[in-house]
Amino acid sequence: MIGFIIWMLVLGLIAGAVARLLVPGDDPMGIGGTILLGIIGSFVGGFLANALFTPGDQEGFGPAGIIGSILGAILVLLIYRWTRSRSGRRTYV
Repeated sequence: MIGFIIWMLVLGLIAGAVARLLVPGDDPMGIGGTILLGIIGSFVGGFLANALFTPGDQEGFGPAGIIGSILGAILVLLIYRWTRSRSGRRTYV
C-alpha cells in the first residue's frame, strides 16, 4: 500500500511537471499542486482511455500509465486555466 502511494506521488510529479512544461503560460502552483495535477490527470487519462478503448461492460475508473497521465494532466491544466480566467481574477502586467 505504501509503495502504491509513493508510486502515485512520483508519477503525479512527473506527469504534472511535463504537462506544465508542454502547456505554455504562468501557473502559480508549487510542488504539491504539480503532484495533485499529475494524480488527477492520471485518473482523467485512465477514465478517458477506458471510455474510448474498453468494451461497454468493463467500465471503470482507474489510473493510467505515464502517457495517459500526461495527456490527462494537460487536459486538467487547460480546464483549470479556462475556469480561472473566467472567474474574473485576472492579473495585469
